[in-house]
Amino acid sequence: MVALLGATTLMLVAVALWVLPAAAGGKHLKSQKVEVDIIDDNFILKWNRIDESLRNATFSFDYQKSGTDNWRKLPGCQNITSTKCNFSSLKLSVYEEIKLRIRAEKENTSSWYEVDPFTPYNKAQIGPPEVHLEAEDKAIMINISPPGTKNSVMWALDGLSFRYSLVIWKNSSSGEEEIKNICSIHKIYKLSPETTYCLKVKAALPKASKVGLYGPVYCIKTTVENKLPPPKNIEVSVLNQSYVLKWDYAYANMTFQVQWLQAFLKRNPVNHSNKWKQMPDCENVKTTQCVFPQNVLPNGIYLLRLQASDGNNTSFWSEEIKLDTEIQAFLLPPVLNVRSASDSLHIYIGAPKESGSKPVSQDYPLTYEIIFWENTSNAERKIFKNKTDFIVPNLKPLTVYCVKARAHAMDEKWNKSSAFSDVVFVKTKPGNASKIWFIVGICTALFAIPALIYGVKVLLRCINYVFFPSLKPSSNIDEYFSEQSLKNLLLSTSEEKIEKCFIIENICTIATVEETNQTDEDHKQYSSQNCQDSGNYSNEDESESKTSEELQQDFV
Repeated sequence: MVALLGATTLMLVAVALWVLPAAAGGKHLKSQKVEVDIIDDNFILKWNRIDESLRNATFSFDYQKSGTDNWRKLPGCQNITSTKCNFSSLKLSVYEEIKLRIRAEKENTSSWYEVDPFTPYNKAQIGPPEVHLEAEDKAIMINISPPGTKNSVMWALDGLSFRYSLVIWKNSSSGEEEIKNICSIHKIYKLSPETTYCLKVKAALPKASKVGLYGPVYCIKTTVENKLPPPKNIEVSVLNQSYVLKWDYAYANMTFQVQWLQAFLKRNPVNHSNKWKQMPDCENVKTTQCVFPQNVLPNGIYLLRLQASDGNNTSFWSEEIKLDTEIQAFLLPPVLNVRSASDSLHIYIGAPKESGSKPVSQDYPLTYEIIFWENTSNAERKIFKNKTDFIVPNLKPLTVYCVKARAHAMDEKWNKSSAFSDVVFVKTKPGNASKIWFIVGICTALFAIPALIYGVKVLLRCINYVFFPSLKPSSNIDEYFSEQSLKNLLLSTSEEKIEKCFIIENICTIATVEETNQTDEDHKQYSSQNCQDSGNYSNEDESESKTSEELQQDFV
């Protein structure tokens, strides 16, 4: 392990200068560089043999504890002919400062040179942890042992403070996935059956700002897919004085059981598989939910897991969820108060009455998830707010919106969500453009209605005139067509030419010709009698100067 990380460990370097008289020729030995490497509980000293004259020299180290003046021989580092030594057997406090000094010996002994003092814990490097893997069909269980030995002195007070990071990838692929901040026992879900996965792990101490190095690569193959899948989408909520646990499952007619574990046991590297306990009222459940009283679990943080069975086959345990009884009791669905504007919604978020007079946000930083959508559409929009009073802009006027919200407590300590609140329906008010169009519409209607009424009246008048005429002429027409006017209309003027037609029926026919002169209103009559039928019809266009005698001669 030391050889694996020797090139990359944190080192305390000191340059030790000393002068050793040469046995022959009086030459002085050159300076030597000393390095202190500390990995977990392994303490290593290294130096370089620069001068060839030191090939047969030996080296020795002394140490001095803080607060003392006595130098003691450093165990494991006396009369060393090589260029490194191990002083891990030294019993000392890793939190106290220590001093080292070195000298070379070859026929003559050089003077001591002191290395800069250091505190072992501050200079120590975290080594790679040991890893044990167990495979399921779609998951891998990882058991991580803390760095150092079982009775480690360096990390004796940090065994439960370690956090681990790992990188996992398929053996047949180069794509890597990094998972950070996990405990000593961790389970990776959503893997593929019958697939080889490889991973490597490193440890860290966040409080001491120490980050270790990745250890060796471990590989394991997942098993054949199990006949029954584990339950999924597990949620827990509070109802009165009880917890309600719900989940989803693909098959019907199944039996479920629920177990719980105190979350702090996850940090203990000891196997805790026998620490899981059965949840009361949640054993051999036939439905996809169970209810158990709150007093079953005292205040604290717990892990819950489920398993399905059909009598002959049993699924693997589900993915574990965290239940914090303290925050769960307070983190109830929020209450929404929504006011509408022309193109926005003003949302107020309040604490539910069941939470008491003490707001949840006083003890836990909350983030609110708000989901809203148009009533005629299923397209949801989601926003997150840290405030309880805010405006959602850029909405459509005169549109019904549906709004719901829930609270999230998310930080380093908590990671919990409440159930969604009741859906609130609200309609936005008309916008400025709608008001303008409304006014324009009213003005248009004021001008259009009289015009429409007038047009209807004209149309009715025309219909009555065409289809229902009056039997008696109107008074003005009656005046125009008076008796004298009718006579004048029937008589032609002197300028008009009147056709005179004679019809001779037989010889005894009496033909009568009337000539009317409209100008002087004189009337002349001509009559003639003949007893022969000439069989001729005469049309006379002659002038009015013909006498009656000429007419009579023509008939004869």
